[in-house]
Order: sequence, then C-alpha cells, then structure tokens
Amino acid sequence: MRLAFLEPLYAEPGPYVSVYLDTSRDVDRPERAIDLRWRRLRESLSRQGAGRALLNALEEVVGSDAELPGAHGQAVFAAHDTLVLDGELPSPPARDSARYGTLPDAMPLVTQHVPEIPYLAVVVHYGGLPTADTHGWVTLEAEAGTWPASTVTPGERLRRRVAVATWHRAAVRLGHRLDERARHARADAVVVGGDEWACNVLLRRLPRGLRDRVVRVGGPTPTDTGRALLEPQLDHVFRGRMAVHDRELVDLFVSRRAGGGPVSEGLAAVVAALQRGQVAALLLNRPPVSARRLWVGALPTQLALTEAELVSFGVRAPREEPADEALVRALVGTGAELVVVPEPELRLPEQVGALLRYADAGTPSRRPP
Repeated sequence: MRLAFLEPLYAEPGPYVSVYLDTSRDVDRPERAIDLRWRRLRESLSRQGAGRALLNALEEVVGSDAELPGAHGQAVFAAHDTLVLDGELPSPPARDSARYGTLPDAMPLVTQHVPEIPYLAVVVHYGGLPTADTHGWVTLEAEAGTWPASTVTPGERLRRRVAVATWHRAAVRLGHRLDERARHARADAVVVGGDEWACNVLLRRLPRGLRDRVVRVGGPTPTDTGRALLEPQLDHVFRGRMAVHDRELVDLFVSRRAGGGPVSEGLAAVVAALQRGQVAALLLNRPPVSARRLWVGALPTQLALTEAELVSFGVRAPREEPADEALVRALVGTGAELVVVPEPELRLPEQVGALLRYADAGTPSRRPP
C-alpha cells in the first residue's frame, strides 16, 4: 500500500498528539460515551505534557463524525496547537489511546487501511417477474472504494433507474460505464449483489475484462446505510486476501531473494537500506513489527539501532523511539510502500524485509547469523 495519505502528518515538526478513539454510534447515548472516553484521554495527555491550546484543538474535532452510523473509530493527530490529520477508522480501536511524543503514532492508522484492496461494488434492484415483458423499473447503484477504509468513507455513487422493458439494451451501456469506473479505480474485483435475473442480464453484457473480475454475493443489499455499498459482503469477500498490487510485490521479493537480487531481510538490514533511501517497499509479517525501539534524528532517514551509530553520522541529540513510529516516518519520507504479508505466505526474519530500488554492495541484504 502507498502511504501518501500520511504526508500531511509529517509536514509539521513534532511534538505530536496521537489519539485513537472509539466513536461508534451503535450504542445507547453515544455522545455521552464518546465524551467520557475523550475526557479520560485528555487527562492522560495533560499529564504527558500536552498544552491546553493543543488539547482544545483536538476537542473541536473529536466526535465530529456524528453523521456516520454504526461501529467505527477516529484517529486524530495534532502538533503546535493545530490539527494536522483526522481520519475515520473502519473498526473501533482495540483500546482508546492518546500519546504525546516526538513522532506520531501512525502505525495503528496504517493497520486499519490494510490490505487496501481497490474494488467496485454494484447493486441491482428489481422486484418484478424475471422477464423484460413487464412493467416496472430496475435500479442500479455502483460505488468504487478501497477496502476496508472506504467502509466508513464511501466514494461517489453512480445511480441509474431503467425501465424493465429497456433493461437488456441499457445493460450494455451501463456495462461500459462500470468498466470505465473499474479501470479508473484499478479495481481488483467487482462485487455484485441484488436481484438474480437483473444481475444476470447485466453480467452477460459486461466487457470480458470486467466480467472476469466479478464476484457474485448474496444477502441483503440495502443502499441507504450511510456506509459502503455491500459492506457486509465486502468483508466476507476480502478478509484474508491481499491486494493484487501487494501480491505482485511479494512475488517479486521471493523471486529476487531466490536469485540474489536487491532485497534486505531483518531489522538491521532494512534500517541500513532506509538510511540510504533504497527501500521501494517494506514487507511486514504483521504490524507492529515488534516491541523494539530505534534511535532517530530530525530527518526520516536518520534512524539506527544504536545511538552511537547515529552520532557517528553527525546527528545531534538522537532520541529513542518505538520502531514502528520510526519506520513509518522513514517510509513516508522516502516514498516507499508498505506490504503486510501473512506469515504463512512468507516468513520474514524478525518479521521484516524490503524490496530495494537498487543494489549497493555497502548495504547488507541479510541479518547477521
């Protein structure tokens, strides 16, 4: 996955406040529940040293997603008394948390974007007889998104209402419109639900390249939930899958590793590659990487396993930070991608590896035995 959405977060220097809060609306008196959670986090941040103006800036946005129904969460980041990033979480955080530190705690937000699968969801509604020789209407709604983040940030929706008598002809035209949308979204899959007869008419008229990516789903297909179209079905289809793009990167890593190509494995080797801006994509078995910590300086590429190493590079006053926070900053700062790959698919030393942009004899490819 690409991490460009985090760039605004690192445009400001720290210290940062990072807040993860359950803002679900599927409970009794949700506003009161959210307020109580926030009060506890605000007190914690105050004890950590965050100033009143910074906390007030956060308070203005916490819980502002009231129009979003169901279970979800909010990630909010601020620095220097200013909000720098506010994102919806498709699932509530495992626990509410608030941290005031020199680097933002961005990995939990990244984790909720994984596996970032682009898709097109299509619902076809029709309640009449399975024939065009009748009266009535067929309605089609389509929405592109990236699962799971688009669960709570639905995209622009295409809506069409077609007379049943013209459905066969209209399906050809609509098929081309859907193909354009899928191409624009670079959709890995087209998830289709709704009336069986009307769906079959549409599917037989889709362009072949789009038809090959269709996944038919059953179950209720409401279109007025305020969340992603076909949300429950998307979860069933995509959970446990990897995005096609990420799968290609993993295959490339395996191929290069077998042929002695430019890859790094293990935390020490990956950190050395990040210092040189060599990493094209970081591979993790699962975030967080570990409970380990790294030493960092002011720049994204200033990270190391020891304080002495950074000092030897001329970095003044290095700081020790959680490895996850240092790695995410380095990836965003160098334009590298992140791929989370299940351990049964590819076991990585210390749960981390990297595809490199170029080979360099001075960069270690493996961790020491």
